[in-house]
Amino acid sequence: MNQEMSIVQLVLGASWVVKGVMALLACVSVASWAAIFRKIFALRRVKSLNEAFEREFWSGTTLNDLYAAAAQNARAAGPMERIFASGMREFQKLRERRILDAGVLLDGARRAMRASYQREMDAVESQLSLLATTGSVSPYVGLFGTVWGIMHAFTGLASLQQVTLATVAPGIAEALVATAIGLFAAIPAVTAYNRFARDIDRVSIQLETFIEEFSNILQRSVGAPGAPHSAPGR
Repeated sequence: MNQEMSIVQLVLGASWVVKGVMALLACVSVASWAAIFRKIFALRRVKSLNEAFEREFWSGTTLNDLYAAAAQNARAAGPMERIFASGMREFQKLRERRILDAGVLLDGARRAMRASYQREMDAVESQLSLLATTGSVSPYVGLFGTVWGIMHAFTGLASLQQVTLATVAPGIAEALVATAIGLFAAIPAVTAYNRFARDIDRVSIQLETFIEEFSNILQRSVGAPGAPHSAPGR
């Protein structure tokens, strides 16, 4: 009896539909865990790069020097540095066209930074949809496997004249394993999604705050001699 009720025996003894549901949920769980670990390392890298650039930005380095370093280090740059580079690039292009209107200069730089901000947030939010889908759908997929398994078990019992707990329990237990696997896939995905959503909100606020601060710096520098060369100041 103990051997028959082991998890391995329950999985092997399940119907082919339930086995298919279990295999699907196992694959989804593996993909979910892979996405979780990738997102953990990606968010840590984003946070580290943003903090490093923010320290450099407020250290007194001139805007031109920061822009040159950002252009040279474009591939390894963080989201904040790329947003800064896009704003400076547009600002300098408008300056080169002899556009001196402060509103046009600031509006162009701000639009460029906003477009870059949207691209960066799309990249940061990648794979969240997988976790959300896994967390919301997996329990229902597992429940489908359980319902199908119970139906299959009771159909098999219809031909028996005497039904006892020993004959009913294995079939029901086999079906319930599908629900257990569905919950095993869903719970980590939901927990990770909520944690990542909170961390991404913090990154978003940090980037939006930087855009406003940098816009204020550009606004103060418009019309001043050697404006692009001036160092940021709070």
